[in-house]
Amino acid sequence: MSGRLVAIFTAPSAGEPLVARATCRAIAGEGLEGDRYAAKRGTFSRREGRGRQVTLIAREAIAVANDAGVVLEAHEPRRNLVTEGVDLGRLVGMTFTVGEAVLIGVRDCLPCAYLEGLTRPGVRAALEGRGGLRADVVRDGIVRVGDEIAVVDRNSTE
Repeated sequence: MSGRLVAIFTAPSAGEPLVARATCRAIAGEGLEGDRYAAKRGTFSRREGRGRQVTLIAREAIAVANDAGVVLEAHEPRRNLVTEGVDLGRLVGMTFTVGEAVLIGVRDCLPCAYLEGLTRPGVRAALEGRGGLRADVVRDGIVRVGDEIAVVDRNSTE
């Protein structure tokens, strides 16, 4: 399974607008340089557990929401990385590369009331079952729009 990275977004603090980036450094154990979660200033940063460093969503999921009548721009789901051609649900428990960086898929990234409050009514329902993936960075590297996304380890137990 492989796909590609089509957009990168970061925000310096919780609730602030996302900024599109062409490249970004992924930092092991932290997240994306300049992002609220790497800086521990995200809305959910105080919660314990893994899967709080990077979020991904498929461009295809955004298209389904748009087809359902809830028009979303790529930045509005508030995910860091927008992918194309990758079944993100299948990356849970797997180690994968995004450009030079290595990540591990931790769990689904469910759409929530907080997201809907920052966007518009109907977003949560439109993204139900396709809200994306929460991942952690296990090896530093630069990620660039257009980079390949590829599975490294199909049986990761981290």
